[in-house]
Amino acid sequence: MTATWLDLPADDPFGIATLPYGVVLTGGQPQPAVRIGGFALLLRPATAALLPEHAQLFAGSNLDAFLAAGPSSWLDVRTAITGWLADGAHREQLEPLLVPLAGLPTVLPFTVADYVDFYASENHALNASRVFRPDSSSLLPNWKHLPVGYHGRAGTVVVSGTDVRRPQGQRQAGDGVEFGPSQRLDMEAEVGFVVGAGSSHGQPVPIGDFARHVFGVVLLNDWSARDIQAWEYVPLGPFLGKSFATSISAWITPLAALEAARVPAVPRDPAPLPYLDDTGDSWNLDLSIEVRLNGELIARPPFATMYWTGAQMMAHLTVNGASLRPGDLYGSGTVSGPEPDQLGSLLELSWGGSRPFPLSDGSQHGYLADGDEVVMTASAPGPDGARIGIAEVRGRITAALDGSAPDGSAPDGSAPDGSD
Repeated sequence: MTATWLDLPADDPFGIATLPYGVVLTGGQPQPAVRIGGFALLLRPATAALLPEHAQLFAGSNLDAFLAAGPSSWLDVRTAITGWLADGAHREQLEPLLVPLAGLPTVLPFTVADYVDFYASENHALNASRVFRPDSSSLLPNWKHLPVGYHGRAGTVVVSGTDVRRPQGQRQAGDGVEFGPSQRLDMEAEVGFVVGAGSSHGQPVPIGDFARHVFGVVLLNDWSARDIQAWEYVPLGPFLGKSFATSISAWITPLAALEAARVPAVPRDPAPLPYLDDTGDSWNLDLSIEVRLNGELIARPPFATMYWTGAQMMAHLTVNGASLRPGDLYGSGTVSGPEPDQLGSLLELSWGGSRPFPLSDGSQHGYLADGDEVVMTASAPGPDGARIGIAEVRGRITAALDGSAPDGSAPDGSAPDGSD
């Protein structure tokens, strides 16, 4: 693995093999940057001095121009940065452009064009079915034929560290309906895919073009108000129960950093239709996710168990002729593994609120209380046996506008429907 002249631990998850991109605030101004260890390398002055042919890609306040530039430019920039950080001859020039991350604010690194959320974990889909339909706990007929998804709300995607206000809405109450703050607020551990280069309207994008269009990945928390969702989702699907906030990492890990994390797809039966057939070209990724609630590890969802991959999701969302645009974001849906400690939502961990789970302080936890903080981190195999990091996503729940403050204990055992 390439070494760097920075004094970094050998096992730093954000070493020279990772190099994720984000936007930081320096002097109150947004600056595109690349992360190396505990520093942000400011790309506007760095490229102006050392890579002038690509400097215009970082002249703005976010990564939009860079994402839209496409894979040739992505490779040129990554190769150049890797060279700068490996060659001590650039140290004197770059050291003033390395800003410590401690206390450095980050902002949403790109303009979210569209947002789609999928439902791609078989383990999660089965668990949801067992919670909701215990007498008929099976997948719906379409599930193994296509990546099920819904179109979300791009305007409420927020960067890691942004507080999430408890949403209000309608929910069923016995035989009637009431309005108020969600009492069943959930988190969902997901992986998000960030689109760079767009595509032509009317032209489906094949699986083999995944890395030509998708720039990289983020961790994604698709916060969910299960009680609001349960009442509204029939017949058209999630709406207000999902659209109040979706949190993503501040740093985008490029696909180029994840080559060593590619693993074979899980077995599929029936075989996917030809446009979803990824035989010999799977983009299944071995990402190890950890979920912490108020600092305590509560789950380790393994992304390698996902039934549908990010490449198949991209192929499906464009097969009808819908185009990709720079800044499109799509989520994997909740990542859950087969084991009890691999469940990626409180819906599953508390079994729809009917089985509160213990924390180390002796408390029993169901859905999210005001003040709760959820932090997700992840790592993946890197070159030469190393591990690389996927930047965290964190969010803290604040009270609804009326000040109502659920305590996080499990409500009655009646399970709300709607899972992703």
